[in-house]
Amino acid sequence: MRKFGKLNIYDNKPTIIAEAGVNHNCKLSLAKKYVDLAKDGGADAIKFQTYKADTLVSKISPAYWDLKKEKTSSQYKLFKKYDKFNKSEYSALHQYCKKKKIEFMTTVFDYQEIDNYDDLISVYKISSSDITNVPLLKKIGSKKKNVCLSTGASTINEIKFALNNLNLNKNKVCIMHCVLNYPTEPQHANLKFIKELKRIFPDFIIGYSDHVKADEDLNCIKLAYDYGAKIIEKHFTHNKKLKGNDHYHAMDKHDMYKLYNYYKYIDLLNKSSKNKIINESNSRKYARRSIYTSKDIFIGDTFTPINLTTKRPNTGLCASKWNKIIGKKSKKNLISGSLIKKDYF
Repeated sequence: MRKFGKLNIYDNKPTIIAEAGVNHNCKLSLAKKYVDLAKDGGADAIKFQTYKADTLVSKISPAYWDLKKEKTSSQYKLFKKYDKFNKSEYSALHQYCKKKKIEFMTTVFDYQEIDNYDDLISVYKISSSDITNVPLLKKIGSKKKNVCLSTGASTINEIKFALNNLNLNKNKVCIMHCVLNYPTEPQHANLKFIKELKRIFPDFIIGYSDHVKADEDLNCIKLAYDYGAKIIEKHFTHNKKLKGNDHYHAMDKHDMYKLYNYYKYIDLLNKSSKNKIINESNSRKYARRSIYTSKDIFIGDTFTPINLTTKRPNTGLCASKWNKIIGKKSKKNLISGSLIKKDYF
């Protein structure tokens, strides 16, 4: 295990960021409930979003999401619904996360607010939408903290452009594969591109920001980790049946806990030893065979395959000694079914 800011990067499971975003509907009590749910589910961090609609989008910005799922056709109108939290609310959430021992994160979309929120943040998250936003990239880079950089809808040259503007040591950046569609269809997740990112950027941590609707077994996340994504971010909700915004493609506490238990079990399966035999002494003793008499044998009789047999348990002369006893003479009178011992010949 190693550190990425205050996040743990594990050797045996992904680091999970529960992306609550603004699913709390600007209700502090609900936001704190999200912290509880994410912690109970086994998440390493919970991430919110910090923005003001007036500085994020123009009033003529059209939607780029699935209007069948989220019917608001204006970016400005949608973001205006959820931009009511200020520094005081995020400070309260930061303190609550410390109390619950889960890492607080928030995506700060306005570069003028970076200084204001810097004391709350150990790992910055940069949205795919800001991968070309030079003022924000430079401002976050100037803080010299760890950064998760989402790369949805970007080219390799644009990723390199963002990295150049961040100007951070390679070990401080996680490049997160992402497809900027809400939701992303499974066939469009392009998960194998995680391997390509690992090839092109071998010195960086690679992660994955998931927008695929959560299936029962969370196969998309599992496969992303298998391909090399060390940090995985997934939208998080308290109720997947809620309409609109980021609920319809999110995971909930039960999904999170299922994922946590899956990797806990995989870790058990991966326990290894240099010894071939582990906790099998009883099996060696009781499931293996010893040599027994199959007929009455008298002193001086020769042991043969006719008057001997092998049976469980292995508490006498092991069946592996068969060739050594055949042809030997018995020192004892033995009834049929007797266990052979090494001093009987």
